[in-house]
Amino acid sequence: MARYLNPFTDFGFKKLFGNEQNKDLLISFLNQILPDNQISTINYLRTEHLGQTDLDRKVIYDLYCENERGEKFIVALQKAKQSFFKDRTLFYATFPIQQQAQQGDWNYELKAVYTVAVLDFCFDDEDRDKVKVQVKLMDTDKKTVFYNKLTFLYLQMPNFRKNEEELETLEDKWFYLLRHLAEFQNRPQRLQEKIFDRLFEAAEIAKFDPQERQAYEDSLRYYRDVKNSLDTAREEGREQERIAIARRMLAKGFSPTQISEVTGLTQAEIELLSKH
Repeated sequence: MARYLNPFTDFGFKKLFGNEQNKDLLISFLNQILPDNQISTINYLRTEHLGQTDLDRKVIYDLYCENERGEKFIVALQKAKQSFFKDRTLFYATFPIQQQAQQGDWNYELKAVYTVAVLDFCFDDEDRDKVKVQVKLMDTDKKTVFYNKLTFLYLQMPNFRKNEEELETLEDKWFYLLRHLAEFQNRPQRLQEKIFDRLFEAAEIAKFDPQERQAYEDSLRYYRDVKNSLDTAREEGREQERIAIARRMLAKGFSPTQISEVTGLTQAEIELLSKH
């Protein structure tokens, strides 16, 4: 039985980072992944936001907070690939921008807005192999940052593959925790920083009250259902791809043995394909 919660569940993510008592965890995490913007204090803000009219779409953030300088941080957990996910993060960022508008004379000066997306998957583009993908508005000719107050940071956690002995920075340790917390039975020796005292205490399932335990089990069940559905779809997709390759090879006159070596299909499966 797992000792610590899975931080990729909705309950687990908010238990660690969206709890007023644990705001020092969120501050430490953000300070590591956004080193150019060190935060002293964080205030949690309302996570549901409505558009300008009743017909506009509303958004609900996982976490939405503000630092001591009035800069806004949208922190989101995304368990599975979603069509137009980058579009969605851009749309979400427009709300804290619009809400800064002031009545009367106003010089349009804005506070910075940061969107941090913790991903349990990787993109299917040129950034697929990165752990951190940071995006700002850029001058395409000069290749320099055009506007420094709008930042999107995508953390592709499956790409973080360091083991415990390879951990060097506090950022490494945060990423390692997110990847492996649910697997730990004991606190690793390399994770002895004081900031993690509270994390391991908050993450220990045995310390949950009955309501928290039920909420976590429900959230974990949903997470597993999503993962199982994706794994099944991925396997089915691979199977269809192998069959398509086998059909093309059959059409070009390759032998069943050659096709089997390339696709992994059995010769019986290939012979069946040759009859249809």
